[in-house]
Amino acid sequence: MPSMLRCATAMLALLAALPALAQREMYPKKEGVPQPLQWHTLPSWMSIDMELRGRLEDQTALNYVNDKERMYVLTRARGGLTVRPLSWLTGYLQFQDTHALGLPLRDVAANQRDVFDLRQGYLNFHYKPLQFIAGRQELKFGDERVVGISDWTNNSRTWDGFNLRVGDKNRVDIFSTSVVTVHPTSLDTHGAGLTFHGVEANLTTVVPKTTIAPFVLVRAVPRVTSQQKIAGTETEVTFGSYYETKLPFGFDSSGTGDLQRGSYSNDSIHAGAAIIRGGYAIGTVPLKPHIEGEYDYATGNPHTNAQRIGTYDQQYPSNHNAFGLVDLFGFQNIKQDRLNFSLAPSTNFLLLFQGSSLHVASTRDGVYSSSAASVVTAPTAGFAHDGIGSEFDASAKYIFHKSLVTNVGLGHFFPGYVMTSTSHRAPLTLAYFQLTYRFKVDKDAAAAK
Repeated sequence: MPSMLRCATAMLALLAALPALAQREMYPKKEGVPQPLQWHTLPSWMSIDMELRGRLEDQTALNYVNDKERMYVLTRARGGLTVRPLSWLTGYLQFQDTHALGLPLRDVAANQRDVFDLRQGYLNFHYKPLQFIAGRQELKFGDERVVGISDWTNNSRTWDGFNLRVGDKNRVDIFSTSVVTVHPTSLDTHGAGLTFHGVEANLTTVVPKTTIAPFVLVRAVPRVTSQQKIAGTETEVTFGSYYETKLPFGFDSSGTGDLQRGSYSNDSIHAGAAIIRGGYAIGTVPLKPHIEGEYDYATGNPHTNAQRIGTYDQQYPSNHNAFGLVDLFGFQNIKQDRLNFSLAPSTNFLLLFQGSSLHVASTRDGVYSSSAASVVTAPTAGFAHDGIGSEFDASAKYIFHKSLVTNVGLGHFFPGYVMTSTSHRAPLTLAYFQLTYRFKVDKDAAAAK
């Protein structure tokens, strides 16, 4: 444990000492650009891309279990082939190969390992301002807190289906898909039929210095079992909006709000969630400090109505650093107060410090993981207190020569009553160091850029 802390502290100090090169978000935006490479014999209608990523992680209490320290390396290799046979048609294929080296197989999570598989494969029929994308593809909307690819995870998420995109700066996506299930040692698949549908708009010029992204999402699952153990179908509608705005005098704000209604076999769905952030940046100071307060709320199930489900369905979010760097919790039955403080002396260098306090929204509902699995089940009478715990995180990002991205971080979770009253009582410290390199090969340098 002391060696891990010394290692993480040294890495943070090293990055802090690098030369000072505007502020960037830690996640979910993929930082850096692929290095442009030339291959003169490559056809002009073809390009190749590659991503290599490795992350060393050290956890002091895997799955909140005392004396279960694990150090391992998550590796990810991706390669893609783009073809442009016609001016109105683009095809893309992408493979991936991911592993968790040094981690016992029994401890490997579903999102950490996928032996050589097809991650994306689609045809894009495009004629401005229209695109129709058919096949295995990514979906990313707003800040990805409702629908995103979860790129921090080793595998990350894709969907099989169709997406019609209309517009450019102001655009609308209309999609019908099914999320891809990763099988670590066999080909990935999706469920029977298309089960996830929606409409999402991205409006950037309607309100000055503001992005508004309203959405309506529908999950239609053919077979579920209600709280009364009755089999049936699920139809869940989620409607809401994301926003991001720059305010006068250095202030800014962003957030998401949505409601969920529908049926889960013979049960009704009544749930909702909200995220709101407010920040202030001092642009005239060399380190460009930015301070931001954040509040997150997702409903739980109070069990006051036997035929009503009140637990918010987090959908398909990018949950990394949503509730701390240790990524323990999902956006269901949870409340969070968080303070974020960042220093960004340049476009390729960021230091981020965060402190948060976590609570259950309903003491009669449980605690959920970032993958929406149940971690702690509430006792029949409910928890005596609502405190899940608190966390402090420090992280940094530095981009070398635009294409090599370095991430380093240290997070510690202090368990509260909800956790210490169960077997998941161990404090957890996570340290990580990650390197990501991407390149793109084209016939000439102009195309590669």
